[in-house]
Amino acid sequence: MYEEAPAWFEAAIDTRPERLETEVDGTTISYRCWGPADGPAIVLVHGGAAHAGWWDHIAPLVPAEYRVLALDLSGHGDSGRRDEYSLSTWASEVVAVIDHAGITSPPIVIGHSMGGWVTITTAAEYPDRVAGIVLIDSPVKESTPEERAARERTAFGPLRVYAAATDALARFRTVPEQPSSLPYIIDHIARNSMGAMLGGWAWKFDPNVFGNRTPSPEVLRKVHCRVALFRAENGLVTPDIGHLMYNLLGRVAPVIEIPLAGHHVMLDQPLSLVTGIRTILADWEHSSPQERAD
Repeated sequence: MYEEAPAWFEAAIDTRPERLETEVDGTTISYRCWGPADGPAIVLVHGGAAHAGWWDHIAPLVPAEYRVLALDLSGHGDSGRRDEYSLSTWASEVVAVIDHAGITSPPIVIGHSMGGWVTITTAAEYPDRVAGIVLIDSPVKESTPEERAARERTAFGPLRVYAAATDALARFRTVPEQPSSLPYIIDHIARNSMGAMLGGWAWKFDPNVFGNRTPSPEVLRKVHCRVALFRAENGLVTPDIGHLMYNLLGRVAPVIEIPLAGHHVMLDQPLSLVTGIRTILADWEHSSPQERAD
């Protein structure tokens, strides 16, 4: 039995989002919405093998004036599957969700891990559609541990069907494993990561989402909107990688370390992550962008 969830978490989870769908190139894309429909917008992009529910306890803590969207990329969560996946395809899904949700002013897009790669690609390929991006422990110099685990066949193989939901829950693991994750958050995410199917229960993601999709570091030179880099103290964006990304972004993007955090920041340091997001939003609302030093 895990420790009792704190009141802030229970209140966040009880803030139920609207559930909507749109179609992108023949595939259904599911997304969630919080906040006023006419507010400035934020789009949250999950990592590989994750889903929009990873943001359920984060989105309600964003300032109340924001419209917050969290999508299931194709091959993940409640969205449909494709024969092939690419960062460009996922970026087009981000833009399609923005359009379908009726967002008229360019939003801020926030991506974690592989979702950060999608966020970079969205800003590079749709420069007029994005006001700013926040990358959460998204290294551009190397593949994510999810990609490596799939390539090395240590995880994310053919989906196993479990006879009972409790059997699946007992097998839920993050990649990389993160002992510091808060058990009540893991329980919520795990329960929303599986679905009933013929013969039992299985994880919702498509194992084929993994491949050689690491963006070239040079793509950062194509990003001209505001950028903030969040690195987890015990995550994947080392100081050297953070410095490389800072230089490629024209030395104007702050690199902010989240103390004690592992790669999956929303699982072990959620309130520090929310504080970082709120700080960036407050700064960008009242300051002017710096010019890049290319």
